[in-house]
Amino acid sequence: MIVKHIWTANPYRNFNYLIACPETGEALAIDPLGSAQCLQAAKDEGWDITQILNTHEHFDHIGGNDAVVAATGAKVLAHAKAKDSIPGMFRGLIAGDIIKVGKTVELEALDTPGHTMCHICLCAHTDQPALFSGDTLFNAGAGNCHNGGNAKSLFNTFSKQLNALPANTRIYPGHDYIENNLRFTLNREPDNARAQALLDQVTGQDLHNPLVTTLALEREVNTFFRLDQDSVKAQLKSAFPDLPDNPDEETVFVKLRELRNRW
Repeated sequence: MIVKHIWTANPYRNFNYLIACPETGEALAIDPLGSAQCLQAAKDEGWDITQILNTHEHFDHIGGNDAVVAATGAKVLAHAKAKDSIPGMFRGLIAGDIIKVGKTVELEALDTPGHTMCHICLCAHTDQPALFSGDTLFNAGAGNCHNGGNAKSLFNTFSKQLNALPANTRIYPGHDYIENNLRFTLNREPDNARAQALLDQVTGQDLHNPLVTTLALEREVNTFFRLDQDSVKAQLKSAFPDLPDNPDEETVFVKLRELRNRW
């Protein structure tokens, strides 16, 4: 499996991805809002885009579909429940479905509600596992729930699905928000030395070749995976004095998401 990271440099700070089979040159485009960049990258590599995977229905993830389909004839795949909100969808996906790219690449669809209720993440179960997480999981952060989402559902996705993946899973999110997310972590955990070191490392990084985190690193620097930390709970209680002294993890997650909405 070959992964091509595409930085759109647009105001939404989108990352797009091409996943290619090294034997056949067939490629899957993930959320190709930067359609011209994705098409050019495929041309440069000698790949044929045969499929598009939309992680969810928001415009900044489906807005490039028409141009890529017109240029390549690619088939559009997305969550089965998104058929009425993603025009031209060819295949609706449910949890556990396998997407094949060429002869060698197989990706599992995860049903990951929270950012929206029709969100798919893609998981590659390879020697170096990978998660293409759309707007569910960001580097050092979690997706918002403003437009059709639900924070409790997002917590369940994090706790029951994402946190169960192998620690060496590489994380490929839909946007670059890492600097601001790390600052939020440090606001919640001022003593998190690993988050501070990572912030120093990525500040001003070349986003055409960005740092790719792993789930193990996310567990160190992403507040939304650190719900049991005493320092996180203590800081949270200062913002929400009515919280019990030892709130459950769902409550911590939901309140953190509420604070991040205003960050």
